[in-house]
Amino acid sequence: MKSVRDIDVTSKTVFVRVDYNVPVDEKLNITDDNRIVETLDLIRYLVKRQAKIILASHMGRPNGKRDPKLSLVKVAERLSQLLDKPVLFADDCIGEDISKRVSQLENSQILMLENLRFHPEEKENNEAFAKKLASLCDVYVNNAFAVSHRDQASVTGIPKFAPESVAGFLLEKEVQSYYDSVENPKRPLVAVIGGAKVSGKLAALENMLKFVDKLIIGGAMANTFLKSQGVDTKGSMIEEDLLQTAADIVKKAKKKGEDFLLPRDLVCADKFDKDARIKEVLVDQIPDQWMALDIGPKTALRYAKAIKDAGTIVWNGPMGVFEMEKFISGTQTIADAIAASSAFSIVGGGDTGLAAKKCNVADKVSYISTGGGAFLHLMEGKKLPGVVALE
Repeated sequence: MKSVRDIDVTSKTVFVRVDYNVPVDEKLNITDDNRIVETLDLIRYLVKRQAKIILASHMGRPNGKRDPKLSLVKVAERLSQLLDKPVLFADDCIGEDISKRVSQLENSQILMLENLRFHPEEKENNEAFAKKLASLCDVYVNNAFAVSHRDQASVTGIPKFAPESVAGFLLEKEVQSYYDSVENPKRPLVAVIGGAKVSGKLAALENMLKFVDKLIIGGAMANTFLKSQGVDTKGSMIEEDLLQTAADIVKKAKKKGEDFLLPRDLVCADKFDKDARIKEVLVDQIPDQWMALDIGPKTALRYAKAIKDAGTIVWNGPMGVFEMEKFISGTQTIADAIAASSAFSIVGGGDTGLAAKKCNVADKVSYISTGGGAFLHLMEGKKLPGVVALE
């Protein structure tokens, strides 16, 4: 990829695709501004080099209709505070008024466009819409790793029509971190995979078998693997249609001589509730109708030991229902082990990033990805459409 560092942006109008899809509360106040903070270095770089800056993002799922609750106006206000610099705001992203405002931008000024997804053409990757966006700029910069697995107008459409298209700092950093952790890792490479469903990570698991030295399985997806090995998981969540697939993955791992670690004990509950009764049991001793909601303490310590001598650690998915205090212990032990390791550690975004923060290790791991879906896309061995569009 060509980098924004490789070109002269002085006095040029630079369209930056960012991901400002941030969480907000009932009063529309931003509750986590990390995705905004992650873009500050690039914006300051462009400001310093006298570029005219357009910022564009989506927020939520407005389904192609204008929704005041999903406006980016609050994001513009927060960005202005973080930069200690005015950020202009446009109430749309295309049209004559927008073109006029862009033409009036002075060097180092910043204009944020309204939610791209207020137009259905964004998700449809409509060519005419992409052309209109591209007509606003001299340079297109993709700095939105979290949406780079999407084939959408502002991700893959604009590069077809913009005079120059390059990668931003965050996109470069994300792709490099993946390369360093999976394709060119310091060994042993240990992958810790958790979360709810095997189906959501099936392709990633099968691809990771080509790279890893140890594969650690937790979360509800471990139940499907356990049942595929003959364990009666009682009332636990499993995916019946993937039992054979799970068995095949275990078989492939053993054939390759890789360590494939499954839970030996579990924290079970009589219901899916923060006030549920719980028991710590061996995997073959789950009470009737009870369900596994976390890995057990013996398993957590065994996993921590397996992590200790890692050269590289890839973590995607919590070990249990970490949102409930009774079922965070397994995830906490794993998070602490990763934080204590001297290995290069990369944490997949989404729930895993939230788990890292809740376990107070976010500042102790090497890198937390800003995009869960895009990170998983790479783990599946696929190229990101947003990156391919820049090549």
